[in-house]
Amino acid sequence: MSKKTIAILTVILAILIDQISKIYIKTHFSLGEEIKVLGLDWFRIHFTENNGMAWGFEFGGKAGKLFLTLFRLVAVSGIIYWLIQTIKSKIHNGVVIAISLILAGAIGNIIDSVFYGVIFSKSDRGVVATMFPEDGYADFFFGKVVDMLYFPMYQGESFTFFNAIFNGADSWITIGVILLFIFNKQAFPKAKKE
Repeated sequence: MSKKTIAILTVILAILIDQISKIYIKTHFSLGEEIKVLGLDWFRIHFTENNGMAWGFEFGGKAGKLFLTLFRLVAVSGIIYWLIQTIKSKIHNGVVIAISLILAGAIGNIIDSVFYGVIFSKSDRGVVATMFPEDGYADFFFGKVVDMLYFPMYQGESFTFFNAIFNGADSWITIGVILLFIFNKQAFPKAKKE
């Protein structure tokens, strides 16, 4: 299989998994609803939304949200360029997969930010959102990112170890970065000395 085919299939499959899971959660769970996966305390599906930054951080209100989305679009352009250059080179397929996963993760969260406000009604406690309502909950570029994967490994009275709630797109980015560390010599080859 060619590097180009590997990249295309990785990006498409990763985006599909991310978006199908987000759409399912958005249209079947109310905000804050949670279930234990296989009855496990440390693996839960917990529906939450954020304005697009890790751990729900926000800056600058609507202007900050718009800036973040536009920045992501520019970053995706850079990642696409990097992926194309990697495909053209003789670099290991692991690097192609890593960059493809990072690209897919970035695109997945951009889809939420750009389109979800328009194509979904508002999620709330006790209210499940509908898809393609007459009016969405926000304008283009102001949608919220859907998060649902929650792994509270340890829960004390005032402390939870690993309390982040994330999504498939975040996972793809993390896996891609880990793969870049594994294949760092191939991903970032040193110039040969003459």
